[in-house]
Amino acid sequence: MNDDRSSGRSLGRRLALKRIGAGALTLLAADAIRAADSSPGFSCIATPEQTEGPYFVDERLNRSDLRSDPANGSLKEGVPLKLRLIAHRITGTACAPLAGAIIDVWHCDARGVYSDVDDPSFSAVGHKFLRGYQTTGDDGSVEFTTIYPGWYRGRTTHVHFKVRGRSPAGGAYAFTSQLYFDEATSDRVYVRPPYAGSGRRTRNDDDPIYRSGGKALTLTLASDDSGYSGRFDIGLRIA
Repeated sequence: MNDDRSSGRSLGRRLALKRIGAGALTLLAADAIRAADSSPGFSCIATPEQTEGPYFVDERLNRSDLRSDPANGSLKEGVPLKLRLIAHRITGTACAPLAGAIIDVWHCDARGVYSDVDDPSFSAVGHKFLRGYQTTGDDGSVEFTTIYPGWYRGRTTHVHFKVRGRSPAGGAYAFTSQLYFDEATSDRVYVRPPYAGSGRRTRNDDDPIYRSGGKALTLTLASDDSGYSGRFDIGLRIA
């Protein structure tokens, strides 16, 4: 299911939409603005893993600010978005912070373009904007500064993420899924430049990948004068 574009292979979006994955690991989707990182009352509600899609490239960019392009130093324009992701390990009905996990985040720019891939509708090979990873601390959290993603035909607004690491038993684990956004928020964002003028967009309920668990993966965002911020709790059952 993993289509690594670093080899230069080209895969169209229409084919990618057919690749809706399911994995052995499970994701905990909890309220994005819960105050506690981990507590006895933390709700361990599991939902399915979602497809990686064709645009993951392991750039090995250890950074919290994803907006810059190392190829030329430019910054991607868009409404600022701050993401706090908190990883938990689920054991039985208990949840504890998952330290030392690598969390990758990647998404398209305001015009629906992914960096460092060759697609029939665009080519951004050699650029590395809106990609990066962080390693979780003792509290299981990482933070990213990015922009509100754009969209492209056939997919609703989304952000990809992957969690990787070593299990207590010594084996490797990898979990991939996607985050989504409230329609009303996207409507407000997309009338602003550089998003404006992109035409009729695909909405959540029109996206077959969203319809397979996307409601539980939808971010709750807080707004300020400059943009938005959101928190999402990720929970994994790791052998």
